[in-house]
Amino acid sequence: MGLKPYLCSECGKCFNQKSGLVIHQRIHTGEKPFPCSECGKRFKDRSHLVVHHRIHTGVKPFPCPECEKRFVTKSNLVDHQKTHTGEKPYSCSECGQCFKQNSDLVEHQRIHTGEKPYSCLECGKCFPQKSGLVDHEKTHGGEKPYSCSQCGKRFTYTSHLIRHQRTHTGFKPYLCSECGKCFNQKSDLATHHRIHTGEKPFSCPECGKRFANKSNLVAHQRSHTGEKPFSCPECRKRFTRKLSLVEHQKSHTGEKPFSCTECGKCFKQKSDLVVHQRIHTGVKPFSCSACEKCFTRKSSLVDHQKTHTGENRFSCSECWKCFAGKSNLVVHQRTHTGENQFSCADCGKFFTRKSHLVTHERIHIGRSVFHFQNAGDVFSRNQILLDMREFTQGRSHFNVQIVKNVLTRN
Repeated sequence: MGLKPYLCSECGKCFNQKSGLVIHQRIHTGEKPFPCSECGKRFKDRSHLVVHHRIHTGVKPFPCPECEKRFVTKSNLVDHQKTHTGEKPYSCSECGQCFKQNSDLVEHQRIHTGEKPYSCLECGKCFPQKSGLVDHEKTHGGEKPYSCSQCGKRFTYTSHLIRHQRTHTGFKPYLCSECGKCFNQKSDLATHHRIHTGEKPFSCPECGKRFANKSNLVAHQRSHTGEKPFSCPECRKRFTRKLSLVEHQKSHTGEKPFSCTECGKCFKQKSDLVVHQRIHTGVKPFSCSACEKCFTRKSSLVDHQKTHTGENRFSCSECWKCFAGKSNLVVHQRTHTGENQFSCADCGKFFTRKSHLVTHERIHIGRSVFHFQNAGDVFSRNQILLDMREFTQGRSHFNVQIVKNVLTRN
């Protein structure tokens, strides 16, 4: 009972029938004596040829009793039936993940082994799955067989077409269990989850900085190499990220699609709108660990922290004076160029700093008296400037409206 008298002299595997040994030995010899009369493909044994023939005839003799779906081979039917029972009998010995089909387990195990047995004859790139190789080979031929029925755009991979079609339907099937945000790609959900977990699996080999997704790491590495692959067709300015290029191009068109719901001010970039809205909310999310001073922008915090370290990274090429923040250097350089960007609407005087202009404009207010709509009261210059200062510092709401200009000027 269980006797297997037929031994393979190549690998030592045993068989209980001589025919089984003969078929097995063709693995070692490469012999494929059974050709397909339709396409010429050859097979080691007749049973494989019979199954292959069904591709040409369309015959699927094995129906599922649950859903009537039909299959070419009985093994495919058996694997399919597990989708109804939920059975996952194949488990990975490395990580314990379970699978319905043995073939899925074999492919998964290549993640642990790093094995990529399918290589491209054109460029030598290797893949863990044959389907990955087949899809890749289409990139060499320029083949894009999958087209969108809505807009006609064509794709190399069916998965890319399915993902694209969600832009038309708005379907976002991947839900974050933490915050309820939805995504149209599973990979986007996985990246988003790292916001909640704090996981940053991608590290820069140059400086060790870590990132939540690979694309941010790739963009960061360009800061070390100096590479800027995205150029503006208008002015030839180059950028490390495509998104930065898109936002820059709005400077040529004058487009400002992001508007503040509080005051109506418009911005070219959404990030600028978010920072601006903190003026209304008073939110200052970036705090200094040394003195606990808070800031609305991260860049302002970074510049401030240099006051503690004494670091002055930015030097003037004219006089070599050094500054902690780049913005301070830019303002300083105007003293050499004579550039005055900010002009007073009342008298036309120019200033190098916006803050200087704001201070100057108070001269025009002078000792003037203002009349306000809310109570008909009269306020002095000192009273209104105090109110304005408290408003700009986020300590009060400057919600009265000036309905008459200066009544008198001294």
